[in-house]
Amino acid sequence: MAKRALVSVSDKAGIVEFCSSLVKNGYEIISTGGTYKKLVEAGIAAIEIDEVTKFPECFEGRVKTLNPYVHGGILHRRDKQSHLDQAKELGVESIDLVCVNLYPFKETIEKTDNFDDIIENIDIGGPAMVRSAAKNFDAVIIVTNVEDYSEVIDAIENEKNTKDFRRGYMIKAYEHTAAYDSMIANYMNERFNDGFGEKQFVVGNKVMDTRYGENPHQKGALYEFDKHFSNNFTTLKGEASFNNLNDLNGAVKIAAGFGSDNAVCISKHGNPCGFAIKDTLLEAYTEALKCDPVSAFGGVVAVNGTVNAELAEKMNEIFLEVVIAGRITEEAQEIFAKKKRIKLFEMGSDKLILANDKKDFKHVDGGFVFQDADVVGKDEVKNAKLVSKNTATAAEMKDLEIAYKVASLTKSNCVVYVKDAAMVAVGMGMTSRVDAAQCALKKAKDMGLDVRGAALASEAFFPFRDSIDAAAEAGIKNVIEPGGSIRDQEIIDAADEFGMSLYFSEVRHFLH
Repeated sequence: MAKRALVSVSDKAGIVEFCSSLVKNGYEIISTGGTYKKLVEAGIAAIEIDEVTKFPECFEGRVKTLNPYVHGGILHRRDKQSHLDQAKELGVESIDLVCVNLYPFKETIEKTDNFDDIIENIDIGGPAMVRSAAKNFDAVIIVTNVEDYSEVIDAIENEKNTKDFRRGYMIKAYEHTAAYDSMIANYMNERFNDGFGEKQFVVGNKVMDTRYGENPHQKGALYEFDKHFSNNFTTLKGEASFNNLNDLNGAVKIAAGFGSDNAVCISKHGNPCGFAIKDTLLEAYTEALKCDPVSAFGGVVAVNGTVNAELAEKMNEIFLEVVIAGRITEEAQEIFAKKKRIKLFEMGSDKLILANDKKDFKHVDGGFVFQDADVVGKDEVKNAKLVSKNTATAAEMKDLEIAYKVASLTKSNCVVYVKDAAMVAVGMGMTSRVDAAQCALKKAKDMGLDVRGAALASEAFFPFRDSIDAAAEAGIKNVIEPGGSIRDQEIIDAADEFGMSLYFSEVRHFLH
């Protein structure tokens, strides 16, 4: 008896070729709706679903495969005589392969807000068939991904259609339906519960294993949302570790946070130790490196543009572990090849690309905390409230903007000092804000950097004037912070006393 394949797909890419191969391998094709029409137009003999169900599609297509002749054909056990006898008694014929991909819910919510259209694009019969076929993987192949068609045909033609093979596809199938239902639940909660329903689902697609996790005794892997890494992350040299990915995440967010500016960020352990915006990327890297060349050793460099040979030569003067850029030219790659341990990644674009995820979460013991993603508003610095007598010049406002944005992406408590569009000092992850300010200034002094005239940003309010006093002693001219302290007036008075400009953004950007 010929084997039978049930084929019903929303994404019809490659389906004609796949079904043609199935037919050549002795399968009869059962199909539905648009899939059936496409196959018949291509000259492939197919049986329409209602010939199997003995019942017409009804309720505008809402019910077509939810039928015992379909699910009985999929689910009855071939290794149990009682099942085989009952199938024969009921006239249920075996379905040995199910190829289903689901109604395009994601594409629908991306293109319309019409709730009726969205509801109609929630698949019911599809997930039911997928789950049935997956449950009976002992006898049935379940195919849910266009990219798997050739592997399935290869398995059928070359005696690789083993139980282990089908089990792998069973796992993929349940991942597929779980992700689909998660997407629907998350969308409904976003629409009706401000995104914070009784359940929260975080679903990622595996990109690659990392050699290990934070430490060699831990396993690790990278998962992505919406193909961000698949589309925008190419390995040119080396292998990204768990820690590399975490570190370059911080560097890329900062370097890409200034639009098309020629920005370079150097980071270590997820925090910036150098940043600059200049007329050329070479100048930007050179200035960024001056902030803390000691910490930059073995660090991550994110370049918002193309790394050319000249920049590569400059970078090769010290040991860098990771370079990520919009592009890295072939000439630059040849220069980096001299360094065995350096890892190179590019995004295949003129500039770095951010995913701009709308949500953010962090693991805590026993669960995770979930929140709206933090972002510095486009005009947040521009619209900051001047609270001092002195004002900043346009160039000084640019320094304030840079310091403020970098501070928002640096571990609290933190302060950032910027002069002439380059970071000259940073203090981060301190338990006291004044300690962060003084630590940064001490480091700048050790590096021989002149911070006089620099802009100072804090990601949260200064609780006491001591940080302003320390800044004034160092020659800082301009300060931006959120404000909101009960001692704000003391801070304002201190700024006026020292002839500083002081701006309150009235938005806090903690990063814990």
